Amino acid sequence: MQRVLSAATARAATPGTRAWVCRRHRAHQRAGPPSLGGGWVGGGLGLGLGLGLGLALGAKLAGGLRGATPAAPDPETTPPAEPLQDPSPAAGSLQTPAPSPAGRFARAIESSRDLLHRIKDEVGAPGIVVGVSVDGKEVWSEGLGYADVENRVPCKPETVMRIASISKSLTMVALAKLWEAGKLDLDIPVQHYVPEFPEKEYEGEKVSVTTRLLISHLSGIRHYEKDMKKVKEEKAYKALIMMRGTLASDQEKEFKEKGGKRHEKDDLAKAKTESDNEAKCRNSKPGKKKNDFEQGELYLKEKFENSVESLRLFKNDPLFFKPGSQFLYSTFGYTLLAAIVERASGYKYLDYMQKIFHDLDMLTTVQEENEPVIYNRARFYVYNKKQRLVNTPYVDNSYKWAGGGFLSTVGDLLKFGNAMLYSYQVGLFKNSHENFLPGYLKPETMVMMWTPVPNTEMSWDKDGKYAMAWGVVEKKQTYGSCRKQRHYASHTGGAVGASSVLLVLPEEVDTMNNKVPPRGIIVSVICNMQSVGLNSTALKIALEFDKDRSD
Repeated sequence: MQRVLSAATARAATPGTRAWVCRRHRAHQRAGPPSLGGGWVGGGLGLGLGLGLGLALGAKLAGGLRGATPAAPDPETTPPAEPLQDPSPAAGSLQTPAPSPAGRFARAIESSRDLLHRIKDEVGAPGIVVGVSVDGKEVWSEGLGYADVENRVPCKPETVMRIASISKSLTMVALAKLWEAGKLDLDIPVQHYVPEFPEKEYEGEKVSVTTRLLISHLSGIRHYEKDMKKVKEEKAYKALIMMRGTLASDQEKEFKEKGGKRHEKDDLAKAKTESDNEAKCRNSKPGKKKNDFEQGELYLKEKFENSVESLRLFKNDPLFFKPGSQFLYSTFGYTLLAAIVERASGYKYLDYMQKIFHDLDMLTTVQEENEPVIYNRARFYVYNKKQRLVNTPYVDNSYKWAGGGFLSTVGDLLKFGNAMLYSYQVGLFKNSHENFLPGYLKPETMVMMWTPVPNTEMSWDKDGKYAMAWGVVEKKQTYGSCRKQRHYASHTGGAVGASSVLLVLPEEVDTMNNKVPPRGIIVSVICNMQSVGLNSTALKIALEFDKDRSD
């Protein structure tokens, strides 16, 4: 009976009442009330029960009195009161808040992350970092794997890596600014600015090397391979393969035009031609040529004080081709361009570039040097002959600052890409009522830079051509409801222990009305492993984000 009454008392009392009773009980204990005899057990129990029921009844009556004016709400028909909110302009708004960039592109991020994991695992890269911006805003940046394997330092968006030949696109901005200022003529012989570079001849004929030819790799100046015979054999073989493909395409076109009707005699003749061409290709195939990472000059350890001093590595070598006639990718050509920047600007090349980086807000982009402490700098790796991961040897890139000697982050590369895209597009808004700020470069300068140059190649995408320090693929669609080739510009990079890409996918021009530049997708990817092709991966990522953006 005592347990039943105690339970009833506990249920009847409110939490506040129970606490009050407990406090009173403890206070009574401290006061030391007189001891009661055994006959008082029932009386004490009755007193406790009465006190508990009385308090419960009092609480209920007090609640009823409070609810009398106004009338008490019905809990079944009236929703519970909302908690107090922080007063702000958004409070009480009926509009649905805009989704965050990460939420809007969640599908693209997940898909792109999976793609990068696959690429990383496929090539065995220690670490890889990606950054994506949409319409001028960074929407995703992430690091996968390790920036430093030995010390287990993970990659992150702030990780600094070699950007290799993306440095050429940075150097192009310096040349473009000087050209816009009237300090540089792109079409006069380079000796006007750098007399230390000797005049050249090709097959006994005096020829001119100009700044414009150097920018688009049409100067004939060699790359790392010094053997002219090997280079010419390789170029001839590639040309023959290309011609063979063109012949096959022409034959297919002729077949379609004739409605599929071909004479047996023609079939035999063309089959013989194909057989002869194939044999010719086999017989003319050049011997194995060293790749860039087998060339000794890529691993130079000598420090050069300035660009003019580093010209001695190649200035006296013969030209491999007549300037303007053939494309030959050359990092040394950009070493000569650095010397031209120095003479045209009146500044040291690195000082002039740091001014540009400051203007573009690229605060983590610097020349690579071994001595300075560069926070978040990654280590660089390669696999040895036993397929074990090892550190790359020490190299000094002072001989090729302009062509492949800078360090940067994906965030800085996104800023650079957006500055170029803004400059390219702002001219399309001339009739807009908006007063847009000018681009870092003039729109006509960007159009010139992103216009494919004849006789050039884009090694990382066969559908494109090299322009002025950028590879460019033009918009194209051959058949209805089939592959549509988007217009984009990019540059890849490969250095000792590093690979990189910066890709700019502009929005389609016919959808630019009533919008603010830059409009498009920028993707940058950097990796601390050499010989990793990243352009196709960057293009896939850009198209994924463009799809979410359109949706």
